[in-house]
Amino acid sequence: MKLAILGYGKMGKTVEEIALSRDHDIVYISSGQLDINELKNADVAIDFSIPEAAFNNITSCLENGVAIVSGTTGWLDKYTEAVDKCKSESGRFLYASNFSVGVNVFFELNSYLAKMMSGLDEYGVKLKEVHHLEKKDAPSGTAISLADQIIKETSYKSWNHPPKNDETSIDIEAEREAGIFGYHDVTYDSDIDTISISHNAKSRKGFAHGAVVAAEWILKQKEGVYSMKDVLQLNSPN
Repeated sequence: MKLAILGYGKMGKTVEEIALSRDHDIVYISSGQLDINELKNADVAIDFSIPEAAFNNITSCLENGVAIVSGTTGWLDKYTEAVDKCKSESGRFLYASNFSVGVNVFFELNSYLAKMMSGLDEYGVKLKEVHHLEKKDAPSGTAISLADQIIKETSYKSWNHPPKNDETSIDIEAEREAGIFGYHDVTYDSDIDTISISHNAKSRKGFAHGAVVAAEWILKQKEGVYSMKDVLQLNSPN
């Protein structure tokens, strides 16, 4: 696979390491303005850039026949536009708020637990996420995905950050600490007991590995918009 890496920070460098270990060719690396002629040499681009650059990176890939796998968060106000662009260009686009296999299993657990808790009004739910100091967006894209899953399955209407203690919304607490790669906790609390599920990432390698696996997978697909659920063939229990 001929791979472009868009965003060459710590995640981009880890993606490079994983991709090379899997015998892929890195044909283009960018941390700034794109060189379209160089970008066109890639079969697939993996984007771990910054929120301000992500949408342009995605649309540029789609316009130039390069499949794009994006893990950048903080730009999702333009996600619908990216999907429309993918369809109009007959491209291949995969976005994930988190590429970790473990986190995607965690998503499935979260969705299933929310279904179970939906009729138990005595429990209130809250989310907490902790990341490294360099992470710019808060709450994390993963925390937002978790909240959106709960909203879909329950009577909650929205999420709040910072917390507001609104009974119709899910409070999300976000902290930034040195050396934390990603911690997420979902807690249902009542006067009687507490139920919680959590995921703790031990390194960046899980995210990078998942992104490279997603790039390998999307290269074999026809045009369309995909997610890690497609890649991993995960299905929530009935």
